[in-house]
Amino acid sequence: MDRLKDKVALITGGARGLGASIAKHFFNEGAKVILCDINIDQANEKARELDGKAYYMDVSNSKNVKKVFTKVKSKFNQLDILVNNAGINGFENRQDLLDERMKVNNLQSREFAELGKINTHFDVTVNMTDDDWYRMISVHLNGTFFCTREALKIMNNQESASIINMASVLGTTGGPSSPHYSAAKAAILGYTRATARELASRNIRVNAIAPGYIDTDMTSSLGDVIRLVKSSTPMKKFGEVDDIAWAAVYLASKEAKFVTGQTLSPNGGFVMSQ
Repeated sequence: MDRLKDKVALITGGARGLGASIAKHFFNEGAKVILCDINIDQANEKARELDGKAYYMDVSNSKNVKKVFTKVKSKFNQLDILVNNAGINGFENRQDLLDERMKVNNLQSREFAELGKINTHFDVTVNMTDDDWYRMISVHLNGTFFCTREALKIMNNQESASIINMASVLGTTGGPSSPHYSAAKAAILGYTRATARELASRNIRVNAIAPGYIDTDMTSSLGDVIRLVKSSTPMKKFGEVDDIAWAAVYLASKEAKFVTGQTLSPNGGFVMSQ
């Protein structure tokens, strides 16, 4: 308890899933929480539970982001923790892609076993639209940049803060059905290291969390892919949102005062080096 007492923490994508769990753990550790999300009704509901504040925020819109951070500065006049968590997986309303991935995976395994070569392919990149690519990069990478830039306008004068960026194991391993998601998350890892070096002189720590597969609304739509992922994970299961939230608490607290430019990866062994 009280590991984050009197700290002001802003969590993007805070209305549900990982963001909501992080906000709850921060609140339980004494922080004042600010939840930002495009789902403002759900964010407001969660904020009421945590005696916090909610704002509508589209992280891909720099003007909207700037407007929200201006309000945060006016109301709190401090910001100690930023969690860049907002994101999409690219499979929203695309069950056809998930079904195709499993079909192709099964066919490839059968073809290689029987023929020694693969004739069936999963052509994601060649069929990806500009809008699909831009949307993914805008939400994840641009959003992380826009929010960090505005947060620093508050944090720089404090010379003490923690920024936590949400990456993914796919930023390291790559995902055969998610080149845009993998690219965005890999870029976030590089961005984390660069800003950690830049901001160390101000005692602002920047770290990343690279979750494996976690039970959330975002992964519940993966269908049969869930079975495939679990079979490839040494612990044979998905993680829980608390596994990520506790990592965020650690990185935000004084316990991690000598930790910057690092990546924590709760992933059940799916990836064993970040």
